[in-house]
Amino acid sequence: MPVLIPGFALWIKTVIVLFVGFSLHIDNLHDALLVLINPIASILLLLGVSFYFTKKISRITIFIVMIIASGILYGDLLYYRFYSDYVTVPILFQFKNVGGIGPSTFELISGWDILFFLDLIVVGVYFWKTRAMRVDVQRKQKAGYILGSVLVLLVTIGIGLLKSPYMFAESYDREQMVKAIGPYNYHLYDIGIAAGKPFSRTLATKADTKETIRYIDSTDKEESDLFGIAKGKNIVLVSMESTQNFVIGQKVNGKEITPFLNSLIEDSFYFSQIYDQTAQGKTSDSEFMVDNGLYPLASGSTFVQRPENTYRALSHLLDEQEDYYTAVFHGNDKTFWNRDKMYEALGYDRFYSKEEYEVTDDNSVNYGIKDIPFFQQSMDYVEDLPQPFYARFLMLTNHFPFLLDEEDQFIEEADTSEGVVNRYVTTVRYEDEAIKNLIEDFKKKGLYDDTVFVFYGDHYGISEKYETGAFELLGMEDTVINHMKLQQVPLIIHVPGEEGRTIDTLGGEIDIRPTILHLMGIESQSNLSFGHNLFTRVENHPVIFRNGDFITEKFLYKNNVCYNRKSEESENTSKCDPYKEIVRKELGLSDDIIYGDLLRFIKAE
Repeated sequence: MPVLIPGFALWIKTVIVLFVGFSLHIDNLHDALLVLINPIASILLLLGVSFYFTKKISRITIFIVMIIASGILYGDLLYYRFYSDYVTVPILFQFKNVGGIGPSTFELISGWDILFFLDLIVVGVYFWKTRAMRVDVQRKQKAGYILGSVLVLLVTIGIGLLKSPYMFAESYDREQMVKAIGPYNYHLYDIGIAAGKPFSRTLATKADTKETIRYIDSTDKEESDLFGIAKGKNIVLVSMESTQNFVIGQKVNGKEITPFLNSLIEDSFYFSQIYDQTAQGKTSDSEFMVDNGLYPLASGSTFVQRPENTYRALSHLLDEQEDYYTAVFHGNDKTFWNRDKMYEALGYDRFYSKEEYEVTDDNSVNYGIKDIPFFQQSMDYVEDLPQPFYARFLMLTNHFPFLLDEEDQFIEEADTSEGVVNRYVTTVRYEDEAIKNLIEDFKKKGLYDDTVFVFYGDHYGISEKYETGAFELLGMEDTVINHMKLQQVPLIIHVPGEEGRTIDTLGGEIDIRPTILHLMGIESQSNLSFGHNLFTRVENHPVIFRNGDFITEKFLYKNNVCYNRKSEESENTSKCDPYKEIVRKELGLSDDIIYGDLLRFIKAE
């Protein structure tokens, strides 16, 4: 039967990609068997399209199905190489925001990828040589084929549920889904989930907010002696593109990568254990968390999917209670990540985008204007802002694949086996110089003393694909615990005149908002957010990641394995189970708020 040869070829390719390309974490024989069998049913059902509606098998249809399936798998592979994640339906509608086709994409393509399409060549030659052969399919054969394929599918799902009982409730854990039911079944499930989301808002009622309010109000909201120390001051929030915490205090060839930030930390609140909690929305996810204290969506970006929602953002609270003027500065197109619409929903008074800047080939790289001219040109607008103001700046230069002209390099490239890591050092150093100039400009304009500066890394820059170079640079071993250390991003809050201190409390980007509100003397109200003030954050509350992983003082839960952070050994999963309940609860409630647009039912007090 002509279906078997292409089916076997596609199955072999899928299994190889799952084991090698996706680097699935196989903990036991059960996992390995799942990965081997889970693509079979979906491949059989897909290739069966070639004869479902005709009396003979169509080789052309089989080949087209193979091309489509290969395209989906290759798209997943390229996306996974940088993001360590899988493509979802919302990503397809925000393609330009994850890089599109450009330097970032070509950096991820390997010469070995030509082998990925070898099965198409083999099957194409086979079909060409057997083109005169006609294969008829009887009705009973069709029924038997479909029934057998469906049974295999049901068995696969059943085995997956035995391994992961919460698999569908934790569908945000895409690796678990792909490992349990296969990449093609996962995509079909994802399509179904995406199709049902638009109904969430229609069906939501005010009663849906009660459980969330009850849960959030039950958490402790202690105050520290720092409450209100920055009341009435301007706020400058700087999103440092792709900046990971390992660059702080690190040297290359005897030179500091971040000399200015290192010196600034001495007179600032430096939070040394803050984790990147972004998902597929990356920078827009970090913005969303900082503004709203809600978790990002598991698939796609809230900026793209829910700009019409009602929000109780940081800008809203500052404007309501302290009459702040709010503005965003970003040297990229205003429609990127749908920012022009989302910023309006978040309550910003003004958005200075690329069209407000003089952008040339000489002063731009990657996604927009370089950081130094960006800050220089921004200051012309900043000095005219009504005070007090809340100004958010989004930096750009330190963006994958980390390209920078030689004349802009303030430090030599690192010498590791990964070119991406070597270049990353130069763009981070450039970023540091730009921040130094920003502070100096605020001093020259007489705005420095009355301004609170918040600098934070928005998400990782060095993905798992290139971490070997980072480990070489840092002299670290490639372990699960060390991988998580690389997910830390710097958070520096500089309040002029206040004594600096390093705070090693575990936290995430979702905690930045309540920390700022604490310093501004604004009490957190029942506005449905999940962040914790970092000055008083409870130690045993987990830092939650969008894929269901989490970290606490004692444990790390990653890839469905519970690790002891001190011994770095795996523990009995039961030790992590209480935290897993919290993770499911908070991610579920946060999704309900966003998809149901529940904040429209909460009136400002």
